[in-house]
Amino acid sequence: MLGLPLRFGRFPIPHVDPPTLRRRALFLAGGIVVGLLAITMTTLANEAQALFAGVDGRWPLTPLFLTPAGFALSTWLTRRFFDGAQGSGIPQVIAARHLESAEDRDRLVSIRLAAAKIGLLLLGLLTGASSGREGPTVQVGAATMAFLGRIEPHRQPGLLLAGSAAGIAAAFNAPLAGIIFGIEEMSRSFEQRSSVLVLVTVIAAGLTAQAILGDYTYFGVMTGGMPTGWQWLAVLVASLVGGLFGGLFSRFLVLLADGVPGRLGALIGRHPVLFAASCGLLVALCGLAADGTVFGTGYAQAKAILDGEGMSWLFGPMKLVATALSSVSGIPGGIFSPSLAVGAGLAYDLNPLLPGVPIAMLAMLCMVAYLSGVVQAPLTSAVIVSEMTADHSLILPIMITALAATAVSRLVCPEGVYHALARRMLDRQQASGATVAPPPASPSATVPPAAP
Repeated sequence: MLGLPLRFGRFPIPHVDPPTLRRRALFLAGGIVVGLLAITMTTLANEAQALFAGVDGRWPLTPLFLTPAGFALSTWLTRRFFDGAQGSGIPQVIAARHLESAEDRDRLVSIRLAAAKIGLLLLGLLTGASSGREGPTVQVGAATMAFLGRIEPHRQPGLLLAGSAAGIAAAFNAPLAGIIFGIEEMSRSFEQRSSVLVLVTVIAAGLTAQAILGDYTYFGVMTGGMPTGWQWLAVLVASLVGGLFGGLFSRFLVLLADGVPGRLGALIGRHPVLFAASCGLLVALCGLAADGTVFGTGYAQAKAILDGEGMSWLFGPMKLVATALSSVSGIPGGIFSPSLAVGAGLAYDLNPLLPGVPIAMLAMLCMVAYLSGVVQAPLTSAVIVSEMTADHSLILPIMITALAATAVSRLVCPEGVYHALARRMLDRQQASGATVAPPPASPSATVPPAAP
């Protein structure tokens, strides 16, 4: 009798051993914590942007000195005390997943860096940076799961993957996008042994966000579909323009990460804080040229364009430049939301060339095209835009646009920006003595190992 399985009527009750139950409870609790942190970051980021907008609205010339000062302070703090918190945080998590030592991973993903990431992101938004919060949420989510995982005696390879996927799911209130992001961007494969635990974490984070913020869509609910006929030309135009500019943006970030050659590169290397202040000044000038619309995440501007409201024609180009400058300056901040805003701005400028195409429809196509061009993760980009607008009638043209834009982007930048930057981080970690884990049997399961 002791060897017989337990039954409920005719149905056997599956046996779950205590270690498995403990691991599942860990991922469930981690998802809830990541969801709460994502909500906190959203609230604080909105408040920081509102404070800066109030100052900018009352004294329009304030960014000329406030933004450079904020960039300089953020870069100094990051380099002096919180090395590893730079940029969006997604390359750090990708790189950390390929480091064997927990000590080496902590240099890129840790609770200390997560706390610094939140504070420095807010500093950037308070002083006018063109940055997003979704990428930082990924690093914070991964760090949270890694920290909670220390109570589990057996190291779980899916902890960083689950935390990053949960971060995207909670930040955008888009659970499916979080899952796809984990598959396509973070791991380049779906690890079967981690799949259930990743799903549990994402669902827990998504439900936590919905329980507190309600069942909302990031950009509201869009309705309508793609008409038949010549208006499908919008797919081609959005793919070409979004993919090209997204690829150029990524190429610029990768080139700066490799180091500028010559005297200019040496000057930047010797004076990184001065370089950051110069980037801040240029961002402020972009803001003045575009009527103050380029500061912050760009969410409000993208939402206004989707709703058919007017916008400066310089918003799209200046937002692109301001985001590139914010990204290469060395301050912590993401590029997801700004990329969506740039796409919407490009659509606003293209709309007169495509009469009869609804601006909301064109904006969605350009948003997915530009985001796909930047990150070269077409499925993630398509699902994010679809979930954020709850308009599934455009899912086919959105997916076509995402795939085409990714192909165009790869003509300019052969590798997606996150993985290109992660590769360079692994190179630096190896140079400092870190051990990079060997690739798994399937090459598609990971980014290629760093160059020796």
